[in-house]
Amino acid sequence: MNDLSIAALILAGGQSSRMGEDKAFVLYEGKPLLQRVYEVAAICSQKVYIATPWPKRYQTLLTEDYEVILEKEPNQGPLIALSQGLSQIPFDWIWLLACDLPRLEPAMIQHWQTRLTVLPDTILAVVPQTQSRWEPLCGFYRRSAYNHLQGFMAPGGRSFQRWLGQIPIEPIELSEAESQMLLNCNRPDDLKP
Repeated sequence: MNDLSIAALILAGGQSSRMGEDKAFVLYEGKPLLQRVYEVAAICSQKVYIATPWPKRYQTLLTEDYEVILEKEPNQGPLIALSQGLSQIPFDWIWLLACDLPRLEPAMIQHWQTRLTVLPDTILAVVPQTQSRWEPLCGFYRRSAYNHLQGFMAPGGRSFQRWLGQIPIEPIELSEAESQMLLNCNRPDDLKP
């Protein structure tokens, strides 16, 4: 992977209010969502981290090797978790992932990762884009984005879309198959194959 150092950071700290139960444990085609996402993350990165306020909750679900980033401010949104990850994870890139992306395809992700090796240092993120919206919870963030993110959050910025609109970013324009891969499961109806 051209000496590219990538860690995956899976977000497993949300309230799952639309789902009605912790999404991480919800089964998709017989396997818990978090386990599915973890398996792809383990193939496509050198180390997997899980951001959660509940460090022991997922031990029975994931017996493999991962590290917990303890969310100090739960339910404050994914930017806070990314900020903690950027400050604590010693890799060049963080691949930020929601725990409710059951259709991730390692081959597609690895294809995206090849872009990271040829980017100028000024690009701080590589993120899928649909129409005019970013898909930040399957995006890659350079460690050096940390200071910019802190500056955005200091006065209360919490919108991922707004922050991404302010930094040098490389969009991933999605094919139909890639759009399908990014299906996220927010409600029980989304679990139907």
